[in-house]
Amino acid sequence: MVSLRFYGGVGEIGGNKILLEDGDTKIWLDFGQSFTMGCDYYVGWLQPRSSSILADLFEFNLLPKIAGLYDEELLEGTEIEGEPPDFDGVLISHAHADHVNHIEFLHPDLPVHAGAGTKLFMEAMEKTSGFVNYGEHDYRCFRTGDRLRIGSLDVEPVHVDHSIPSAYGHIIHTSEGAVAYTGDLRAHGPRADMTEEFLEKAADAKPIALITEGTRMAASDRRKNLSEAEVLMGVKGICEEADRDGKMVLFTQGPRDMDRLRTFYSAARDCGRRVVVNPKTAHLLLRLVEDEYLDLPDPTTDEGLAVYFRRKRSGEYLEKDYYVWEREFLDRRISVEELKERPQDHIFNLGFTHFAELVDIRPEAGTPFIYSMSEPFGEEDLEARVMHNWLEHFDLRYHQLHASGHMSREELVDAIARINPKKVFPVHTEHPEMFHKYLACTVQPVLGETYHL
Repeated sequence: MVSLRFYGGVGEIGGNKILLEDGDTKIWLDFGQSFTMGCDYYVGWLQPRSSSILADLFEFNLLPKIAGLYDEELLEGTEIEGEPPDFDGVLISHAHADHVNHIEFLHPDLPVHAGAGTKLFMEAMEKTSGFVNYGEHDYRCFRTGDRLRIGSLDVEPVHVDHSIPSAYGHIIHTSEGAVAYTGDLRAHGPRADMTEEFLEKAADAKPIALITEGTRMAASDRRKNLSEAEVLMGVKGICEEADRDGKMVLFTQGPRDMDRLRTFYSAARDCGRRVVVNPKTAHLLLRLVEDEYLDLPDPTTDEGLAVYFRRKRSGEYLEKDYYVWEREFLDRRISVEELKERPQDHIFNLGFTHFAELVDIRPEAGTPFIYSMSEPFGEEDLEARVMHNWLEHFDLRYHQLHASGHMSREELVDAIARINPKKVFPVHTEHPEMFHKYLACTVQPVLGETYHL
């Protein structure tokens, strides 16, 4: 008998944790962290104790209390006894935190199946972020075209287009028929052909169940449905206008959205500018150029890239001031003086947490700032309010240009109709009830309930 049980991603965007069982075989589809995880109990410096983190998370049901799943060393102080893993593996769709972060708590002997590019992302994040540690695991990497044997299951990973490279949907062939899982995907990105391939293969499998994301399933969608090509055109237009005034162009984007970085790089090249990135982005690029399937610039050799270093410790950009992984890019460093002397030569990637650099850079009034992420959720968004305070203080012109990482409601309904599953289980959505309006075969999952297929 085949069953599904949902431990995350139910009635919320992110936090996917889905258990699929077929006889004695048990696998997890993603093991991510909810965006709002623990916000009712933890805030600011009040956080779970590192010495008893699972006990603290179990206390408020922020992780499922399941034996044979977690790292035995982390179970001290909980009611769960440490034991070897009682599951056959975890199948990761992509490297966004809401799909992968909670594998840090899992038993190190539990196999983690991830795309080859996903593993590169995870390694780069562990190296450059002091708070990311996925833990030691039995990693088994795959690409499209591979077939995975996990227990009694035959798993077919198929690439999809999303706002991070190496994203996959999965078609899991069970004893009762195929179960398809979309992960996160879009149809309007630069590699829409990959999503099309997944939809075709999923439809051919005639699935008994489809587990689908529904990020943009809502009565009204504030997001503009731009394509990446339209974002590129918009960026080039802003650069051309800035050229006439001899101004720099500033932008912020999702730190793992390499399609977007490629867009700014292409616009900069066409407009005779260089993209200026921070050392974390440079390190990520250096890891990703190892993947022959990703067309990304090498930050150590590409003249279209420069690296901006914040002052640390001595304030004199000495090698000893920086982490070992940062030092590799010091010879690619661009100075504040060079940015101020030739602003028209640069497109500067300014992340929100680096806004204090504006005090040194002091861009000319009217300098364009491109917010290349999803629109802030409203006036109550504290980070958005602070961001606009900075932009107003330095008299920067705000532009919003973004191609979503998710299908629109209309695209998603059409995609599900093409796949034509017997049952649809919506996850990764704040509005699962809306699926009933368009799809009679919808089963709205309840957290912790078991559904037999």
